[in-house]
Amino acid sequence: MIVPTSGTQTLAAALAEETGSPLATPTFERFADGERLAAVPEFTGETATVVASTVADGDWIELLQLQDAVREAGATEVTTVIPYLGYARQDRAFKPGQPVSARAMARAVSTGTDRVVLVNPHETAVREFFSVPVEIVDAADALAEPLPALRDPLFLSPDAGAIGIAETVRDAYGSGATDYFEKHRDREDGSVEITPSDAPVADRDVVVVDDIIATGSTMSKSVAVLQERGADRVVAACVHPVLASNAVSKLRAAGVERILGTDTVERACSDVSVAPAIAPRL
Repeated sequence: MIVPTSGTQTLAAALAEETGSPLATPTFERFADGERLAAVPEFTGETATVVASTVADGDWIELLQLQDAVREAGATEVTTVIPYLGYARQDRAFKPGQPVSARAMARAVSTGTDRVVLVNPHETAVREFFSVPVEIVDAADALAEPLPALRDPLFLSPDAGAIGIAETVRDAYGSGATDYFEKHRDREDGSVEITPSDAPVADRDVVVVDDIIATGSTMSKSVAVLQERGADRVVAACVHPVLASNAVSKLRAAGVERILGTDTVERACSDVSVAPAIAPRL
């Protein structure tokens, strides 16, 4: 059975359809003291696929509880699909005394599953933190599907680390060039400095591509530079549309015409599903 957390019901339903698997209907309770209870009353069978995007801390609790619930109900094989892996950017201790949060989360998840499937984690090296087999799915090419017809398109990533995603989307779209901005983040105060690319953008359609849009600050700064240099339409595309706080407003104010994302995080802009990319791994 495909077993979703409360935040991944749409993607889990798509996975159930793609794989022909039954879809469980978990129940979610919140007690007066704040404790959560995620359960799968009608679970049957010996295999379970728990689908959990860990955007908020409560998502981790539901994930761990559902892993335990299906074991309690008789599952002998558990696969955990984490479409969006929260805490993945805390993959090292940046200051003395800090935890490696990604490692702590991976260890907890590993205790209740036989294998893990991740979708475009921020750093692929996080797979080493798990003590069970991990498979990484690249679903970035799905972002090309909802793109409008583009004029002389340029696919830009906000930094060199995301250029591979920009190239994947460009290849899936079928035409265009790629480039990236130089980005430097100050670990002391969190500020980000963007150095423009030398690629010509005047009178071109530009797609700014990244794995995650969280606060939108980095991408909105990048878009503002593009507008100053005469870009025509600007589209913001990401695999994981976290879009915390006022991120959408920032991007719109910077001049983004459209925001595109997948359903790894279910938002209004989740125009394409990663289910077809995940299904062959289940």
